[in-house]
Amino acid sequence: MWILLAVLAVVALGVIVIYNGLVRLRVQCDNAWADIDVQLKRRHDLIPNVVETVKGYAAHERETLNSVVAARSRAMTAQGPAARAEAEGMLTQALKSLFALAEAYPQLRAVESFAQLQTTLAQIEEAVQSARRYYNAVVRDLNTKVAQFPSNLVANLFGFTPREFFEVATGAEREVPQVRFGPGTGQAGTQ
Repeated sequence: MWILLAVLAVVALGVIVIYNGLVRLRVQCDNAWADIDVQLKRRHDLIPNVVETVKGYAAHERETLNSVVAARSRAMTAQGPAARAEAEGMLTQALKSLFALAEAYPQLRAVESFAQLQTTLAQIEEAVQSARRYYNAVVRDLNTKVAQFPSNLVANLFGFTPREFFEVATGAEREVPQVRFGPGTGQAGTQ
């Protein structure tokens, strides 16, 4: 009888420990996602300033400016890690085109406010990358716990499910853009 009670106590204690570990990882995932969200909001808030600054010097480059604005809008409304990652990737590509365009305008590069905006955006990009790495590490840990035995039994019992990673969606986003100036035009482009 005592042995049976001891075994039940050990099993109950094991379930409690596993459950608490899963809860801790779920809370860390939520917190890490919130951190990504904050950094992306900072990025989205900065982009209109960059577009306005460039617009003053390169107003005839309307297509590039419109693509940045449209990509920002899509990124702000995307839901979930996968959709958000795809939209943010498109925004990153649009911003790369914008900054490549800015290279064709030396007077724009010389404007102190534009240089500050570029620096701030670069810092935000680094913060986003850092937050993304942390989020993905926590998601990896949670997904591992949800899949491993015996924690998968507790996870299934209490409704814990794997989370999506926040990752670069396409190979083109992983590549470094190449800035090329057209011969004699002074125009910049990216590939």
